[in-house]
Amino acid sequence: MNCIVAQSGGPTAVINSSLMGVLEGALKSGKFDKIFAGINGIEGILKENIKDISTLSEEKREIIKHSPAAILGSCRFKLKGIQENKEQYEKLFDIFKKYDIGVFFYIGGNDSMDTVKNLSIYAKKNNIDFRAVGVPKTIDNDLEVMDHTPGFGSAAKFVNTCIMETSLDDSVYQGKSVIILETMGREAGWLAASAAAAKLNGQRIVDHIYVPENPFNDLKFLSTIKEDLTKKDKLYIVVSEGIRYEDGVFVSHSSINAGHDTFGHAQLGGAGQKLRQMLIDAGIIKRVKCVELNILQRCAAHVSSSVDVEEAFELGVNAVNFANQGLSGVLPGIIRTCDKPYTYEIKPIEIEKVANHTKLLPKQWIDSENDFITEDMVRYVEPLMGGQQAFPIYLDNVK
Repeated sequence: MNCIVAQSGGPTAVINSSLMGVLEGALKSGKFDKIFAGINGIEGILKENIKDISTLSEEKREIIKHSPAAILGSCRFKLKGIQENKEQYEKLFDIFKKYDIGVFFYIGGNDSMDTVKNLSIYAKKNNIDFRAVGVPKTIDNDLEVMDHTPGFGSAAKFVNTCIMETSLDDSVYQGKSVIILETMGREAGWLAASAAAAKLNGQRIVDHIYVPENPFNDLKFLSTIKEDLTKKDKLYIVVSEGIRYEDGVFVSHSSINAGHDTFGHAQLGGAGQKLRQMLIDAGIIKRVKCVELNILQRCAAHVSSSVDVEEAFELGVNAVNFANQGLSGVLPGIIRTCDKPYTYEIKPIEIEKVANHTKLLPKQWIDSENDFITEDMVRYVEPLMGGQQAFPIYLDNVK
């Protein structure tokens, strides 16, 4: 019997570490004759774009483990429901049969886990000896049940590093100024909230953090910043791309028509620039810098967290272990057992509890009055950003 692994959705700085964890676990288990890779996710598998990665050298595997982006290629392709497109599932399982594939590992976020769920259900309903197991990833950190997802710790470390460095850069000039840094995060503000941990000389850097879970108010924002600038010369604001008004309209969409990706999600970006223009138009301040980190948040492996890298790898190994235990329709999840010292367990989580669900910031962690985040978030995120990677050497394929 053989197995296959693929990657899906937006990449992270550590998604390839999970891939190498799956490969390591599959090789050491001795349960599989061949380990295949689906190039460009489930979409590539449907086109039989399949590659044998069983013989990758240890040297290449170690380099790939620390390389950013999805080395197998990715996709934003969501299988339709089984009843909506039964032929698609029949085609997939014909391909699995052709390559003698009995186990499917899918590294992705909550939309990708829907694919794992449906494949597992289809196999069970049709009495097919087949297991589908997910491996979590997303810098958004919005997967339910588990403490956090691989990719988040490294992205949070990058965001915090950028805040420290841009704050120092801004401090060399006299006069009043505002920096607005925009992070990813469509529905959940975990990444923006991590900025509460950014400090210099033991003092927090960021003055205000705006997240999707806390409705944005133009007048309050302008009033707050105007008052703050009477008390200090330098202000630092962090905003999630997904901030929205009370009626649910994205702040970045309030004056433009935005598109959607192939998962059906709104394509965001521009919230920081919108806030910058508000301040300028209101005559509150002219010197406003907007920093858009964009895709660097998900590929900055040069400052990745070694904790994140190793956890991602460990989850890949555990996905194989769970599959070999006969489990299907599950994914390995990190369950925190202690903050200090930071400890955790890895347990199988039912895919139904994760697929198509979004984990939001706890309400009690949001200081709505002051537009900030509580110390709970700092205690939560600090252990995840630990460790420093060596100077990087990357690979961009699995040849």
